[in-house]
Amino acid sequence: MFSHRLALAALFAASAYLVLPSSPALAWNEEGHRIVALVAQHYLEPAVKQKIDAMLAADPDPTTAHDIASESIWADAAHPEANRAAATWHDVPMEVDHPDLGKACNGHPRLPAGTPASRGPADCAVDKIDQFAAELSSKATPSEEKLLAVKYLLNLIADLHQPVYASDDHNQGGLTLRVSGGGGAPDSLRHYWDAEFIDYLGDDPAAIADDLADGIRQSKTFDKMSKGTPTEWARESFELARDHAYGKLPPKKPDGSIELSPDYVTDAIETVRLQLAHAGVRLAAILNRSLAK
Repeated sequence: MFSHRLALAALFAASAYLVLPSSPALAWNEEGHRIVALVAQHYLEPAVKQKIDAMLAADPDPTTAHDIASESIWADAAHPEANRAAATWHDVPMEVDHPDLGKACNGHPRLPAGTPASRGPADCAVDKIDQFAAELSSKATPSEEKLLAVKYLLNLIADLHQPVYASDDHNQGGLTLRVSGGGGAPDSLRHYWDAEFIDYLGDDPAAIADDLADGIRQSKTFDKMSKGTPTEWARESFELARDHAYGKLPPKKPDGSIELSPDYVTDAIETVRLQLAHAGVRLAAILNRSLAK
């Protein structure tokens, strides 16, 4: 796993042959979501893990397999046409130069009485996490909606920890800012934070998750990392975006694009690693609180 900052930076700088795919539409790539879910699995209380495994095993939706890692990408893979508002649930686009959580969350629209969170209005990841966690805690929530609540939480809590998804610099959340590194083909800043920096952690999500969980255990930081609310986590992600994702960018080239420096890449890999760990710990904490007896 990532432990040698200079070696990774040199590797990135030497990768002149790298060809990047087009930008994904939603935060974190599949590997990132799987890592977060597998980190969380390390910290689920046994009874809670048993409940979640049973709920996912009974899921009739064929979009994904029904283990926790596979279901973590369900909300990205399934796009019910009847609920277009769900497209706004994955981010919290606070402007770097004028952060306004209320505006980023479309004014925090109230969930109409009797309306399930899975059919709610266009708001943001902060509001949806709170709504789905409340549903999961309630004995009155139908089993079908509880299953949806678990599947959305597996995805949205991870999304909330992607810094570029908790920020915007008048560039559609990093989509219109073209960057490149090591001579590779240009792609969006969002794509680099969604995918490229995760790829440097390794190829096996389970091994990466085990490594992150071991580090958390050895440092005894679970309790500290798990504290806070979705609102506080969104602000934390925003600050990382402001200070790192955007704050450490090199100057633009004449064509408006940016060539990322090895130092930027090294810093971004460390930030991504930290946020994957935070997301996994906090996902576990919310599931434990919501499903414990």
